[in-house]
Amino acid sequence: MSMPYLLAPNDPSGSFPDPAEAMRDPDGLLAVGGDLSSGRLINAYRQGIFPWYSEGDPILWWSPDPRTVLTPSSLHCSRSLRKLLRRRLFAVTMDRAFPAVIRACAGPRPGSQGTWLLPEMISAYCGLHVRGVAHSIEVWQAERLVGGLYGVGIGGAFFGESMFSRVDNASKVALVHLCEHLIERGVELIDCQVLTAHLQRMGAEFIPREHFLSRLYALRDRPLPSGTWDDGQLHYPGCSDS
Repeated sequence: MSMPYLLAPNDPSGSFPDPAEAMRDPDGLLAVGGDLSSGRLINAYRQGIFPWYSEGDPILWWSPDPRTVLTPSSLHCSRSLRKLLRRRLFAVTMDRAFPAVIRACAGPRPGSQGTWLLPEMISAYCGLHVRGVAHSIEVWQAERLVGGLYGVGIGGAFFGESMFSRVDNASKVALVHLCEHLIERGVELIDCQVLTAHLQRMGAEFIPREHFLSRLYALRDRPLPSGTWDDGQLHYPGCSDS
């Protein structure tokens, strides 16, 4: 496809084009426009498509090739991370502070200007959270929120959207607990979207988009308990990786 597909506004039931038609340059750009309603977002994620755009741009929808994924059971913990977890310096909760986590993820990053998490994006994902579709992992140190992540759960797949750290290793702790929790729920695939050195060291890998979509389509309708992940507990994740 030489040009991205134009989505009609305010029509969350409108279909997306086949992800195989996404542009090669920029990699994965598939569609433009539409809206950020919960119905539209859920429809997109079920097809392996996600929104990502900057202030002043129209809504842009992506499905890159290859795709970065992490299998929860294949998470790699370094020796130093396992040692840190044994010290129980961080407590972890789930779905207890979703708005605080997504706003922290929207904060400025070293070496970058602005944020892709615009106010309308934050509002849209908070809406998904209320519906029990978007979830957060919170990492606490002395009752201070020091790290976390959030993403979208669709059946047996989880789409990791963003993470943050205010102290060293806090986002790694969040990822370890996420993987532990997803394994318990029967979730087999984490979409990481963009490969970073941090994620690669923890076991993320590139796979062709067609393989990613094949796995997603087999997992997206898996019946799993819906609603909040908050179990009222403080967790201290470990890591069985050797």
